[in-house]
Amino acid sequence: MKILHAAAEIFPLVKTGGLADVVGALPQAQISAGADVRVILPGLPAIREAVLHPRTVFEAGPLFGAGRVALRLGRLPGSGVPAYLIEAPYLFARPGGPYQAADGSEWGDNLQRFALLGWMAAHLAAGELDTSWTPDVVHAHDWHAAMACAYMAAHPGTTARSVFTVHNLAFQGLFAQADFGELGLPARFLQSHGLEYHGQLSFMKAGLKYADRITTVSPTYAAEMATHEFGCGLDGVIRGRSGDVSGILNGVDYRVWDPASDTGIAALYQPDRLAGKAVCKAALQRELGLAENPDAPLFGVVSRLSAQKGLDLVLSALPALLAGGAQLALQGSGDPVLEAAFSAAAYAHPGQVGVKIGYDEVMAHRMIAGADLILLPSRFEPCGLTQLYGLRYGTLPLVRRVGGLADTVDDATDSALAQGRATGFVFDAATPAALEAALARAIARYRQPERWQAMMRSAMARDFSWSGAAAQYLDLYRGLMPASH
Repeated sequence: MKILHAAAEIFPLVKTGGLADVVGALPQAQISAGADVRVILPGLPAIREAVLHPRTVFEAGPLFGAGRVALRLGRLPGSGVPAYLIEAPYLFARPGGPYQAADGSEWGDNLQRFALLGWMAAHLAAGELDTSWTPDVVHAHDWHAAMACAYMAAHPGTTARSVFTVHNLAFQGLFAQADFGELGLPARFLQSHGLEYHGQLSFMKAGLKYADRITTVSPTYAAEMATHEFGCGLDGVIRGRSGDVSGILNGVDYRVWDPASDTGIAALYQPDRLAGKAVCKAALQRELGLAENPDAPLFGVVSRLSAQKGLDLVLSALPALLAGGAQLALQGSGDPVLEAAFSAAAYAHPGQVGVKIGYDEVMAHRMIAGADLILLPSRFEPCGLTQLYGLRYGTLPLVRRVGGLADTVDDATDSALAQGRATGFVFDAATPAALEAALARAIARYRQPERWQAMMRSAMARDFSWSGAAAQYLDLYRGLMPASH
């Protein structure tokens, strides 16, 4: 089976969040399972510079505002996964992030940039661009690649099937309806049952409407998306496709995230040799200017700083956390108000609160290895990868019961503790009081070292490797294939 993954970012080359980790790991896992897998990526500077031995398979122009466009096939460094690179310097060769300029404003030509990504994937699926390889399935990731599903649906001759994965419904790729003509689609696609969304164009809706199957990154989030509370205005569309929607939990690449082999942390450790964990904690306390106290439970946050992530709740509960003798270590960036508030908290509580504004992948490993607990009090969380990293590192997650957090963390109830299933702490209401109660439970449990270590070992024993998710996706693809395939 030939599979093409279409996405805007990929770890370790371009990353703004968990999407990149998924696209970096899932194709490798599917190749290991015997599939013929390639990826298609925009020619962003970091990707363009990294792809090895690219050769041109298609040239055209002008397309989507670019005077010249080429499709090159090479291999990703490290993994060797075959990768199509969309060369369109006019659209992709620029400083800043993949979606935004350095000042945080959206690139004004994002419609053209990501329509081109979808167009290229769809024309590969039609057998037009690389005569030596045509995919059976195009797997489009998030709104950036969603137009692949619309372009495939517009072409009756395409036999390849499409799968669209929602990584975060809150980011939808909304554009002015007046720009519909830029897309080159038939007029019937500009309907309420097409791309039109409250007087705008929605790339996310294109994926939800035109993909053969829709997945998201956890079973609980698959159900939540169909509700008014979590549907971000698209819940009606999702309910209309309910028979085609499923949730497949993200995995973890344990070649990257494993305290037994992680060269970026202060000391290696594993379930039967936990001494290195204390070394990592002391090193993190020193790095962030915290009191080097092994008895203080150290809560870590590695996150985008946003209301979605519930970090305002952490600020509200901070006095209770510190009164319990705990420390807080935070790394992240995002909302300037939250950045300023956490920086102020570090200034007000020297030795108890350590903050690093900005994102650093290597630092994230040190944070997760050094903390005792990892905080994820999210208002919504499609899957979450940080809690999965925490489990592997024996850094017990404290999470709100939503999305993938609900699917991956077993609360330390009396019965779960008795059965050896407990791997963290879970609370329900998105309120400071509910978070404070969970913090108090966690701090009390930390004061019982033998029980704490038993929970750490249970957490570290959980297997969220990509092989299981890869197999589920391959089963889903097979279900789309004609019987003769």
